[in-house]
Amino acid sequence: MIKVDNLSYSFPQKDLYNKISFTLEDGQHCAFIGSSGSGKSTLVDIIMDPERYLFDGILKIDPNCRIGYVSQFPQLDKTKETTVFEYIGEEFIKLQNEIASICAEMETSSDIDALLERYQQALDVFDAIGGNDFESNIDKKLYLANLTQQKNLMVTALSGGEFKLIQVVKEMLKSPDLIIMDEPDVFLDFENLNALKNLINSHKGTLLVITHNRYLLNHCFNKIIHLENMELQEFDGRYIDYNFSLLQSKIETQEQAIADAEEIMRNEFLIKKLRLIATNNAEAARGKTLKARVKVQERLEARRIKAPFVDIKQPEIRFVADHEIEETTALKVTDYSFAFDDILLENVNFEIKSTDKVALIGSNGTGKTTLLREIFKNIHPSIEVNKDVDMAYLSQIQGEILNESHTILEEFYDAGFKAYQEIRSYISNYGFGEEIINQKIGSLSGGEKNLLQLAKVSASKANMLLLDEPTSHLDTYSQIALEKAIKNYNGAVLMISHDFYFIVNCMDFVLIIEDKTIREMSMRKFRKMIYAKHFDKDYLEIEQKKKSVETQIELALKDSNFELAKVLSAKLEELIKLL
Repeated sequence: MIKVDNLSYSFPQKDLYNKISFTLEDGQHCAFIGSSGSGKSTLVDIIMDPERYLFDGILKIDPNCRIGYVSQFPQLDKTKETTVFEYIGEEFIKLQNEIASICAEMETSSDIDALLERYQQALDVFDAIGGNDFESNIDKKLYLANLTQQKNLMVTALSGGEFKLIQVVKEMLKSPDLIIMDEPDVFLDFENLNALKNLINSHKGTLLVITHNRYLLNHCFNKIIHLENMELQEFDGRYIDYNFSLLQSKIETQEQAIADAEEIMRNEFLIKKLRLIATNNAEAARGKTLKARVKVQERLEARRIKAPFVDIKQPEIRFVADHEIEETTALKVTDYSFAFDDILLENVNFEIKSTDKVALIGSNGTGKTTLLREIFKNIHPSIEVNKDVDMAYLSQIQGEILNESHTILEEFYDAGFKAYQEIRSYISNYGFGEEIINQKIGSLSGGEKNLLQLAKVSASKANMLLLDEPTSHLDTYSQIALEKAIKNYNGAVLMISHDFYFIVNCMDFVLIIEDKTIREMSMRKFRKMIYAKHFDKDYLEIEQKKKSVETQIELALKDSNFELAKVLSAKLEELIKLL
């Protein structure tokens, strides 16, 4: 269906791809992964509209291939009053009306031949997209998405997560040959994430999905395309198996790299010795021996392992409070209520201590973001923030915190940095090279913008962090770095998240929104609720064990303990078999 061969492409600021190649065949469900800013969305844009881009290499797409697309940032026309059913079935209803209109014209027109031709064309298009069964197909997809109850609601009444699912359903029902989705999982709650998994797995056609969501990656795909450091590799099989093969490569590569380094050092020592001898002895044979040894060294240097998928950049995220406060109440909420058309939250009460790390969870559209904003503004009479608390806020709407017309440099001058070198050094920890320091923030990927937000939050040195979906758009390596940063942070955290792994790995307890109020829940009860309502208990517990073993392997590699890494790798393989 799609064949990419030796494709290269550059922005003015940086090279994106260096002779990348892959194929996408009928029926494959392909996950497209890679670090934030590696060019995944740009490659999708090239596939969607190759005429807009000047690239080197070959891109072949079946000329009959119809492509559907689900955007990373779906926009809803709020002026257009339409029900969920009408929105999903828009193309079918339009064709139905056109066919009915042609039939009505036939009753009075003398030019029957032209009308018959139009009628047949409309009928062919209607049949090609499964028009005869479109109403029952909509019902089936809405059932899979757990949105049957919303069928006759106005689209404007949906939450952001529900609207994302509706977009997926709409594209699937058009029966294109290929559907491309750019991070369809962003901001989905636990229930909607499961619904997306069901929709993906039920789809018979070809899918290319950009995602960093570990749950979807483990459950939905039979092919992986990984873009990293301008290079690309493809893997036919599950993400779990691909990840394991990467770890195996890392063990082998690091072991080989150390052996290479030792050999290069030994050879360097011999070269120095031979140079010394050649300096004091003009015999031709001595010179030849030295030249031969230098050639060996050149070959050894050229042979050094180059592995773009093993040496993956991970940002260095660190949160440090400028001044810690003793164990005390950092935030107290008393009888808080909020209404938007309907009452969302009523008589809410909770408090957070100065070192608590707390996840705020609840279904899409229950008022979590509104509450977090109100806490940050700190002007509501029901919200009391300790006078010694300095808050920093990360928004899921990135333009709230970042000025997208600024360059990265301008943004950090505004944040209080004094010198170019200081900014360059600081943002390099977050994976931003000097070549893009003058790039407009609006041109960055979603993941890069979130990393910039995290960099600003860190620079504030606040002792309380308010984080709204901090893992959204972040690649898996950045998510792991963020987990580590929050674990090591010495202040309070209130975080909205739908990432089960992230919550379990970082948080002390959960505040859950149910029935328009908030109650505190221990991590043990949270796990039990998730197992009962959303995800398989065995899968999640094995996944946690797997993550623990992977961490132990990373530590063993850090110490160059390859024997231990191999023993742990065998243990990891057994866990993967259980998954």
